[in-house]
Amino acid sequence: MSLLEVHDLKVSFDTSDGVVKAVRGVSFSVDRGQTLGIVGESGSGKSVSTQTLLGLTAGARIEGRALFEGQDLLTMSDEQLRRIRGKEIAMIFQDPLSSLHPLYKVGRQIVEMIRQHEPEVTKAQARKRAVELLGMVGIPQPDQRVDDFPHQFSGGMRQRAMIAMALALNPKLIVADEPTTALDATVQAQILDLMLRLQREFDSALIMITHDLGVIADLADDVLVMYGGKPVEFADRRTLYYRPHHPYTKGLLESIPGSSGAKDRLKPIPGQPPSLINPPTGCTFHPRCAYIMDRCVTDEPQLRPVLDGDGGTDPNHRSACWLPVEAVGLKPEAEELRRQAVATGRTTAANITTQGAEAQ
Repeated sequence: MSLLEVHDLKVSFDTSDGVVKAVRGVSFSVDRGQTLGIVGESGSGKSVSTQTLLGLTAGARIEGRALFEGQDLLTMSDEQLRRIRGKEIAMIFQDPLSSLHPLYKVGRQIVEMIRQHEPEVTKAQARKRAVELLGMVGIPQPDQRVDDFPHQFSGGMRQRAMIAMALALNPKLIVADEPTTALDATVQAQILDLMLRLQREFDSALIMITHDLGVIADLADDVLVMYGGKPVEFADRRTLYYRPHHPYTKGLLESIPGSSGAKDRLKPIPGQPPSLINPPTGCTFHPRCAYIMDRCVTDEPQLRPVLDGDGGTDPNHRSACWLPVEAVGLKPEAEELRRQAVATGRTTAANITTQGAEAQ
């Protein structure tokens, strides 16, 4: 059993406009020492999926299971979750300025977190640990900066302080929710290198949430791509980058600057993300997809194995798309196969379905 196993997680919210189906059947697992990247546009359900695990989605209707060391996080009481949050599972949020209390010194907040979970530790011992942690994450003169307020830190230093707080009790799992979004490129690279180094040092599992595939290029072991509250593709990092199957994954890769070969213009994905109150029928991505077929509009695809480079199916590479499972990659021959599949599908959607079934 993995450290964390999430099975068919569904999260919805009641609003005045209707029921928002924020997460619609997400499953994944992660073990100690491994990094799982969860990517997708804003509103795809990335953050809600992980915040729900820690009881941070008040008022939500939740279904599914989330087993952490064999115990279901979704059925735990508030008191049980409080004992796990921070100690066993730590979270690094996108905006450290809103995560840190503006009226308390940074060191005091780290000390408070340590003593909340380990009351036998004295204030002096916790403060010493806070200074060590700040120095570990690269904050200069930590013995002095420990008494500074959050507004006296730069954006990158605040994020380092949040990482220090997250690592204070050597958690088994760290959830990083877009921790580098508000930082410039140089600081972003430093923070990612720091997280990778510390994760290896502490042998923690890491879930990295981001909308940018470039961020996890050197970080993740496996990648889960989400769209419209659902997973649309899962694969190890190398397979996803070099042999993507789902058109949405391909669009995300091509939207990375320089990936499409164009020097002056980016290649965006056309259209807008779907409504989570009234999602499209069939495949949620079909209104924006260049390879749409008749079946995409009526039938919702589920994750299924994709062919590997040797012609066999790869159980670790799964895609929720009606295209043939051999139509993968960014190579011209793969694109030609996609075009043939679409041409066939527009006239007789059953043909493409048969091809996909035979390929499996």
